[in-house]
Amino acid sequence: MVLCSLAVGCRSETRQVAPRPDDAAPLVGVPTTTAPPLEEMPLVVYLGDSLAAGWGLPEDEAYPAQLDRMLAERGLPVRTINAGVSGDTTAGGLARLEWLLRLEPDVLVLELGANDALRGLDPEVTERNLRQIIGVVRRRGPDVLLAGMKVPPNYGADYARRFEGIFPRLARELELAFLPFLLEGVAGRPELNLADGIHPNAQGQRRVAENLLPVLEGLLRRRGRSAR
Repeated sequence: MVLCSLAVGCRSETRQVAPRPDDAAPLVGVPTTTAPPLEEMPLVVYLGDSLAAGWGLPEDEAYPAQLDRMLAERGLPVRTINAGVSGDTTAGGLARLEWLLRLEPDVLVLELGANDALRGLDPEVTERNLRQIIGVVRRRGPDVLLAGMKVPPNYGADYARRFEGIFPRLARELELAFLPFLLEGVAGRPELNLADGIHPNAQGQRRVAENLLPVLEGLLRRRGRSAR
């Protein structure tokens, strides 16, 4: 298993990256005898918010790092860039997208939108930003895995319906790999969240990784077969 960051290359843990253009550096590392050469491993970039960043937790407990370990256990080692930024919105993700695409990822996991809802942004704006992100990524070659999000009922039934409808509509229309609700089995469960009731604890992050695992693994294996 090889996990990478921009600043330190490949190590035994995933490092979070707060993208800045002047930080860009090639990914480097030495392949092990039990893994394919580094350059042959798929590169997965997580474009997300505090959920991907693992807010309040050590970096190796955030779901991207936990997913890395799960994939390696299944004989599918990958390189990972965790580009989760706490507080990020879909507009913020769009603004830093070009920089991330310079890394030439094979798969981009798109996990944004929760902060749009927390700020009460118009769901049409959120959807437009997500469509633009997906369009740009696809034109550059990587596959997209879209993670869906929901909002608490106190936002109002109409807002919740409009917001939650964004993700399945995009997945259907654009034929994306799709997880309907990232926090399935985690949201609303105090034992799986930190004291704020919003951010998953280590166990909750593991459940998020388990939610994503079959979708991401399937996408990576299909991509690998099509490349042969």
